[in-house]
Amino acid sequence: MKATAQIAINVFRESVRDKVLYNLVLFAILLIGASYLLGQLTAGQDVKIIKDLGLSATSLFGVFIAVFIGIGLVSKEVERRSIYALLPKPIYRYQLVLGKYVGLLLTLAINVAVMAVALYAVLLYVSSGVPEIVRRGWDAPALDPALLKAIGLILVELMLITAIALFFSTFSTPILSAAFTFGLFIAGHFSADLRNFDQVVDSPSAVRLARGLYWVLPNLAQFDVKAQVVHGQPVSLGYMALASGYAALYIAMLLAVAMYVFSRRDFK
Repeated sequence: MKATAQIAINVFRESVRDKVLYNLVLFAILLIGASYLLGQLTAGQDVKIIKDLGLSATSLFGVFIAVFIGIGLVSKEVERRSIYALLPKPIYRYQLVLGKYVGLLLTLAINVAVMAVALYAVLLYVSSGVPEIVRRGWDAPALDPALLKAIGLILVELMLITAIALFFSTFSTPILSAAFTFGLFIAGHFSADLRNFDQVVDSPSAVRLARGLYWVLPNLAQFDVKAQVVHGQPVSLGYMALASGYAALYIAMLLAVAMYVFSRRDFK
């Protein structure tokens, strides 16, 4: 565990020094701020637009961070040949994979927290001069604590995407790993449509294939509760627990396979 923690800390330090990371976070914060200007163009809907764009920016740029840093966690060690200096040390390969995953999770958590603070700051500024009678017409308060539920599920989704990126990076090139991860990200948000594929086509084989893909592909749509939160609809803690449990099982499976693949890989 000590070796895993040390690797995680090193990954976190490297990620913090990465200029690409700063650029992505800064751009996300600017986008959240720009949502204030867009909100001014729609009378009475400014808070909703700021919430929607802010949560969307947090999710989108979190995915970019997870993918572009996640795909290089293992492949970078191989390309720089620093893996050969680590192998003789008393470090198991599974510790290297697990440590890099935990290190990137720390980076993601801090960046998501920064973007959440920026979103709340914009909402506080917008709502500070609004009369009480106008606030009563909102579906949810500007500084709605339920936003944290949406942000929490965004972070859970990013944890899963990070595991996918790390899995592909253990045996593929960075370009292919990024392509595969983005492909699964897109497919994961439409995987629910595969369950009703029999209503679109009449081919039994195609329906069976679609059903099989539905159970294999990660269901990422369940982590998207932005619309419910923005419109003041409740998101139960039970739902969040089920979604988080699903993600935990999927992440455990991906990490187990990634550690097995990496432990069998020949670097000679």
